[in-house]
Amino acid sequence: MKSLFHFIKVLPLLTALGFVCSTPVHAADYLQYIQCLSKTPVHFQGTIVDAVVQTCQEKNELCTLTNLVLAADLSDELSAPGSLTVYAPTDQAFKKIDPAVLTAIGSNIPLLTSVLTYHVSKGFNDPRRPLKPRQVTTLLAGQTVFFNQSKKPQVNQSNVDCQPIRTSNGTVWIIDSVLLPQFK
Repeated sequence: MKSLFHFIKVLPLLTALGFVCSTPVHAADYLQYIQCLSKTPVHFQGTIVDAVVQTCQEKNELCTLTNLVLAADLSDELSAPGSLTVYAPTDQAFKKIDPAVLTAIGSNIPLLTSVLTYHVSKGFNDPRRPLKPRQVTTLLAGQTVFFNQSKKPQVNQSNVDCQPIRTSNGTVWIIDSVLLPQFK
């Protein structure tokens, strides 16, 4: 009953933020949204690159991303002071890409850099909190992605894990697919 009362109490706020207009809000969806927002960040005492490398070493996850960042020589850029947001595809996400395509991307450093920087934006961006439906965010690659909130937060059509990883120079969000930029 308390959850329903809270839902009714914040319904005007959700409407103002566009959540109600962008998707039908059901009590279960709202509770899932609130649970997602309430996930406290994991705090990591190093850089984004340190966090990704350690995740690979300790949990055997984000290893493909780690190897590609090192191959593209982006570790200095992703370790620099400042504030970045990285949308980090899991190893399973990379397995969804045809191996020949992944090999072609990995062997072409400018193309690899373009794909990887399509996963990074400046500043702190929270895909769990789109200010309006399909909020657009500009990436280091110069292109944009959109945040959307349906049953789960999304970057483009990739689902975002609700628990961010905060590092000394930014935030990492785990996503379930690889984001691919528009190629010219």
